[in-house]
Amino acid sequence: MSHQSSFREAGAPSSGKYQYQAGFGNHFSTEAVPNSLPVGQNSPQQCPNGLYAEQLSGTAFTVPRNHNQRSWLYRVRPSVCHKPFEPIDQGLLDNDWSKCTPNPNQMRWQPFALPAEGEDVTFVQGLKTICGAGDPSTKSGVVTYVFTANKSMEDEGFYNSDGDMLIVAQQGVLDIRTELGCMEVRPGEICVVQRGIVFQVALPDGASRGYVCEVFDGHFAIPDLGPIGANGLANPRDFLTPVAAYEKRDCEFRLITKFQNKLFQAMRDHSPFNVVAWHGNYAPFKYDLANFNTFNSVTYDHADPSIFTVLTVPTNSPGTAAVDFVIFPWRWTVAEHTFRPPYFHRNCMSEFMGLVRGAYEAKQGAFLPGGGSLHSCMTAHGPDAKTFDVQSTVELKPEKIPDTTLAFMFESSYVFSITPFAQERVEPTYFECWQGLKDNSTGV
Repeated sequence: MSHQSSFREAGAPSSGKYQYQAGFGNHFSTEAVPNSLPVGQNSPQQCPNGLYAEQLSGTAFTVPRNHNQRSWLYRVRPSVCHKPFEPIDQGLLDNDWSKCTPNPNQMRWQPFALPAEGEDVTFVQGLKTICGAGDPSTKSGVVTYVFTANKSMEDEGFYNSDGDMLIVAQQGVLDIRTELGCMEVRPGEICVVQRGIVFQVALPDGASRGYVCEVFDGHFAIPDLGPIGANGLANPRDFLTPVAAYEKRDCEFRLITKFQNKLFQAMRDHSPFNVVAWHGNYAPFKYDLANFNTFNSVTYDHADPSIFTVLTVPTNSPGTAAVDFVIFPWRWTVAEHTFRPPYFHRNCMSEFMGLVRGAYEAKQGAFLPGGGSLHSCMTAHGPDAKTFDVQSTVELKPEKIPDTTLAFMFESSYVFSITPFAQERVEPTYFECWQGLKDNSTGV
């Protein structure tokens, strides 16, 4: 898959079920039935086509306008039409950090197993908490999940009251229907579904696996470019937000929500995917990582990974993110007199890494697609002994890291705790990959 072919796909006119509007953070207006949006006001006494007006607020009313996020939805019936919520089984969605034992070691996981034959597991049922920190009741924190699923969600939907969800597809296509429209998310693509937006996940390819980053504070934004200039990294034009798409269908529908880290369900007698038209800037979006415009050193030294940031959730501390979503995509590496793989490092941030495809340049062969690793606050990490030996003596010439590899990182200012599920599956021999690093010193 070349960048050019991927870019043409993203830039081509959309048609059929999946239709999009291009841009990041835009105020969009879209209607599935002509003349369904009111003109000149948001909440008229009677909405066009007998629809209900409903505002969905992603920020407080009085947040400065350049940060304010909200959308107006025009729907067949309002969201309030459901029976009371009742608690349901949590599965492996476990965000109780009080029962987690601190672990400062380097940690790695082999690919997380897909559901066994005979099991039926939906996206929500297949969510498994790996690590995280914070509390949604204070709107402060970040959580990392993996999901493994083999069953499409039917007559059920899910919304997250606690935070926004960034979904990284690793295996299998995700057919995601949201209140505001439909998205197709393929391996190598991501999507963000914000707090409160109802969605369901169908699996047209069967078994699927991927990663989720949930953030309790703020919303994902594209990073400022500073001296890079006006263009580069993730360009706004390549983000795609779905157009309005609706169904008017009576059925027994199960609505699931995650509220203060617990799952609840409420029954309703119709589909919630009944938004005929909407306008605003609070809406889900997708992005093809092949469109990332990578910057790199063209003289010497390995650039800090922040130069590969796709999306960020800033905190009130300048330059410090609740989480950065960073990728390691195809690119040319040309630095002279340089150890080109990532350097040895101790970091005040927590670094969870996943692999979508291929091999990661600092861990050839042992870090596998569908697995993960965590290097916590101030936990030493870096290239394994084999990589160090090879790259310390290899002839330096321009080299292309191909598009057959794609790794990513959730880098967070929070100090993560590890769930019992994740702790039980840590690869016990991971530390051995560094034990071959010898004393090469001379003259000291």
